[in-house]
Amino acid sequence: MKAFALALALASLGGVALAADPVEGIWQTKADDNGNFGFVQIAPCGAKLCGVLIKAFDGKGAEMKSPNIGKRIVWDMVPQGDGAYGDGQVWAPDRDKTYASKMALSGKTLAVSGCVLGGLFCRSSEWVRVK
Repeated sequence: MKAFALALALASLGGVALAADPVEGIWQTKADDNGNFGFVQIAPCGAKLCGVLIKAFDGKGAEMKSPNIGKRIVWDMVPQGDGAYGDGQVWAPDRDKTYASKMALSGKTLAVSGCVLGGLFCRSSEWVRVK
């Protein structure tokens, strides 16, 4: 009887949804070189995390059309614990460059940084949680 109860308990756990990663959600990027910013939705993509541009705004905060909406901005991010993420890539549309990237989550702020050419040129930006 104990074995049956244990099997039943284990089977019921199979239907429990795993908690979402704390970085999942919508983030407002810092303004780029052109003054534009966007909303990036971060969600799982397999065992890693990816972010897609879902809205774009001009320097005055008005929503604008952009050919980059729907494109991946962040991909292959791996949770490393304590709000750290690494081994990912981030694409900067304003410079059309892809950077080896990492992220650090602290409250409602997400520090996103990346480098090219083995760390010779780096950029960093703080994103703010929208929801």
